[in-house]
Amino acid sequence: MAFQCQRDCYMKQFVTSVVSCCPAELKQEVGTKKETVKGFNIKLQDTILFPEGGGQPDDHGLIGDVPVLRVTRQGPDAVHFVTSPVEVGQEVQVKVDWERRFDHMQQHSGQHLITALADSMFGYKTTSWDLGRQRSTIELDTPCMKPAQLQALEEAINEKIRAQVPVTVQLLSIDDPAVEKVRSRGLPDDHAGPIRIIDIEGVDANMCCGTHVSNLSHLQAIKLLGSEKGKKNKTNLIFLAGNRVLKYAERSYSTERSLVSLLKTGPDEHVEAVDKLQKSVKLLQKTNLTLLRDMAVLIAQNFNNNPERGNFFTLHKKEGDNEFMNIIANELNTEETVVFLTVGEDKGPGLFLLAGPSGPVTAMGPRVLEMLQGKGAGKNGRFQGKANSLARRAEVEAFLQQHGKHHTSEEE
Repeated sequence: MAFQCQRDCYMKQFVTSVVSCCPAELKQEVGTKKETVKGFNIKLQDTILFPEGGGQPDDHGLIGDVPVLRVTRQGPDAVHFVTSPVEVGQEVQVKVDWERRFDHMQQHSGQHLITALADSMFGYKTTSWDLGRQRSTIELDTPCMKPAQLQALEEAINEKIRAQVPVTVQLLSIDDPAVEKVRSRGLPDDHAGPIRIIDIEGVDANMCCGTHVSNLSHLQAIKLLGSEKGKKNKTNLIFLAGNRVLKYAERSYSTERSLVSLLKTGPDEHVEAVDKLQKSVKLLQKTNLTLLRDMAVLIAQNFNNNPERGNFFTLHKKEGDNEFMNIIANELNTEETVVFLTVGEDKGPGLFLLAGPSGPVTAMGPRVLEMLQGKGAGKNGRFQGKANSLARRAEVEAFLQQHGKHHTSEEE
């Protein structure tokens, strides 16, 4: 069965009647998690909301004032998932989310055009494609595409768009001899009725259930962003069609203006400016690390040279790493001194190191870990790891000073 959305891809509103309404559930991805939404599956007498198929995502829209979250095909029927029930038998107005629909039409017709020209110009067959949310991908049966081929293909594509080539829909019976001349990757097992052919005049005829533009000029423009290595010795060709090209240009220009403001250079000098910045940052990081290492040695020497030093040493520094702390601990006599070091935000996450006589460190390490809400492990008089919060650092110091003395005197 052909739905109204397939008979007239440009229809935005449509009046039909409700055939059935049954309780149902829909699994949706929210961020990285899947959530189950309870609702209803609606079947209509006919629909302008396209059910997912042929590599094209489903339409969104409204049945009356009820949002349609998903449309799928079950045999000859389109099933609309909604969160509120709709009365069976009543007439309803169906509205399509036109921005989403027209975007899908542009990407899908764009794919047909790219596929046809990649085949006729280079003999590269399309083995699959994906209509993504921001960009789409065509898998070509070739190990690679040269830059010159990409340029030639893009020029040929946009030449066809400028030529305003008509795109028509033909319905053929399954036993029509013309069907054998049409590109196809096969029909679904539950297909019934005539076969729908999308015909780009003089360019391509292809079996397809999707929604398409009526003229290539409606694609506006196509931009091939490039190609990348695919699976099994194939190439993924990445493209944008229609309004996505305009949005991409708008985003790129906005980024360019921001970089001009930040880098204080013209767009043509951005790459060179960023390269210089990266080299400067690497040099500064290397210098900073050297200074931190030298500082760690001096800190430890200063403590060792203090005649009034006790048997407990503590230090917190915002900048630093594990090596910084370990250098300090290595320079101190941890057989006699309990050392507690931390780096990171004053009351935020960071790193810690507890060093000292093996017995006290082993005994006190788990309690220190608990107070710092951290993860870590210890052996041979060292206990170190990550702290989720250094907010209780002062409590840890008090605990170590009290219990460290007790454990040390017991060992002696």
